[in-house]
Amino acid sequence: MTYTPHQLPEDRTALITDHLSLVDIIAGRMVTQVPSFMNRDDIKSAGMMGLLDAANKFKPEKKILFKTFAEYRIRGAILDEMRKLDWFSRSLREKQTSLNRSMVELERELGRYPEEHEMADKLGVSLEEYQKMLGQVSHLGCVSLNETLDHSDTGRSFQDALIDTRKGSSPVEILEQHELTHVISEILEQLSEKERLVISLYYYEELTQKEIAEVLEVSEGRISQLHSQALIKLQTKTRNALA
Repeated sequence: MTYTPHQLPEDRTALITDHLSLVDIIAGRMVTQVPSFMNRDDIKSAGMMGLLDAANKFKPEKKILFKTFAEYRIRGAILDEMRKLDWFSRSLREKQTSLNRSMVELERELGRYPEEHEMADKLGVSLEEYQKMLGQVSHLGCVSLNETLDHSDTGRSFQDALIDTRKGSSPVEILEQHELTHVISEILEQLSEKERLVISLYYYEELTQKEIAEVLEVSEGRISQLHSQALIKLQTKTRNALA
């Protein structure tokens, strides 16, 4: 079904009906990244509210595909629900802050991304304890990609760089999008081979962490650790680059 700039309000029902599968797809991807007390039905319920919100707020004249717009709204609704349930405990927030700070300080000292054992030494813990910390904050990854990277009105995020929304954008918006994509591309090149592979398989090929673990022949926990470490590097480096 093609949606024209002259779309009428009554077409919202068609938008919702035609894109119900998006809720199932996104819920399926996020089910392993949410607290144990949130089941698939809870996630789908929040996602459905996001789809309804997308249908109500969609503006075809902006020339952005409804699918792209709806994906943002569905993810956002699920994340909002998580926040309402106080998903982020104080201890997890403190651990993530400590990891981010140590990553930045070590990178400045070494002039490169630190190795895992160097991060462990910096934090004053064993390698096993450091990897355990990565696993504990691993489910923060879906939020990290949606966090804004700067304090401008555009509120650009990592996810913005992974989707091409340039059609219909102004020259300034296209330049800003190009800047963010270029920065993230450079940072991805600095990740370890396994970290790049995990990011590629997870966000571009849309494999689950379990499927990636089977491809790389390592444990699912190890994939979770690599995923967390890669996102910490992306987050700290990108914010510095765009500061």
